[in-house]
Amino acid sequence: MKRRTLLQGMAAGLGFGGTISSAQSKTFFVPAEEAPHECTFMQWPVSRKVYSHSGFLKLVQAKIAEVANLIAEFEPVVMLADAEHHAQIAPLLSGNVTLWNIPTEDLWCRDSGPIFAIDGAGNRVIQHIKFNGWGNKQTHAHDSQIAPRVAELLNLPLLDTSLKGEGGGIEQDGHGLLMAHESSWVIRNRNPGRSREDVENALLQAFGASKMIWAPGLKDYDITDYHIDALARFTGPGGVLMNLPPEPLPDDPFYNAMIETYDVLIARGLDVDVIPEPNRRRVKSYDFVASYVNYYVCNGAVITSEFGDAETDAKARQALMAHFPEREIVMMNADILGELGGGIHCATQQMPRA
Repeated sequence: MKRRTLLQGMAAGLGFGGTISSAQSKTFFVPAEEAPHECTFMQWPVSRKVYSHSGFLKLVQAKIAEVANLIAEFEPVVMLADAEHHAQIAPLLSGNVTLWNIPTEDLWCRDSGPIFAIDGAGNRVIQHIKFNGWGNKQTHAHDSQIAPRVAELLNLPLLDTSLKGEGGGIEQDGHGLLMAHESSWVIRNRNPGRSREDVENALLQAFGASKMIWAPGLKDYDITDYHIDALARFTGPGGVLMNLPPEPLPDDPFYNAMIETYDVLIARGLDVDVIPEPNRRRVKSYDFVASYVNYYVCNGAVITSEFGDAETDAKARQALMAHFPEREIVMMNADILGELGGGIHCATQQMPRA
């Protein structure tokens, strides 16, 4: 069987099929994350340039398999990995996780994976925001090619947004509103020479949105230049969940950036609900990402982290239940992702139903 025929068969088995036509309209929109999914995409981490210690890499891989298997209880998962690793990976994955032969280096599918949109005829397309290793901070050969390779495999139009950046740097409610930290987009290592207005217009067009909320963010303090998806998430039109420290930290630049974002969202009239960060977490390091709002909304569930603080873990669960009352709230220990500077949302990318 030819490789192309084999890949088309795999796609058809997940309901993608060969019926998707080329985009006929210039109108596109990216559905809200809570809209129905066809599946979830994830990436298998293998790079020894990123993970120099083999023992630590195995722990990261085991956690990615655990996340994939948990999501697979609610919807199909596609794990992207070079075919040479499939024999090693397959025993770790459940039956609702399918391996695709697309080489990867790292696990952050929210940033380097495909961003699926729907065109004016109701068909899927991929909006290509070019991944460049968070502003050329991480060496890679394959991760920047994942979106084009997925588009080719699924025979979907790949639309050039003209932007460099990452999906974790933008939040959208699926109803015309975007929010982002300026630090992740209007910056010399992503979109040099481009004004905020220019970047905004490109983002609005890519996501099919009409309004944009910018907060300053924080440049040069972490690899992402402060992605907003670890701080604030839309939970529907006009609703936002934020993750803030329980006590003021005026000497912490991240805290000051958080409060700036909070003030901007309140000033724009959004209904902001705050979840306190954990006080007594298992991992104590300063750069650990202890974010309850870096959750992933899949079909029928919200998958999020717990950090070992019984009080704040319970508050996070209650807040998520209030915002997603028809979904099961599933909390898991994802500390190793927080140690890497991310979380469950960062490791996933949804494919909406067409």
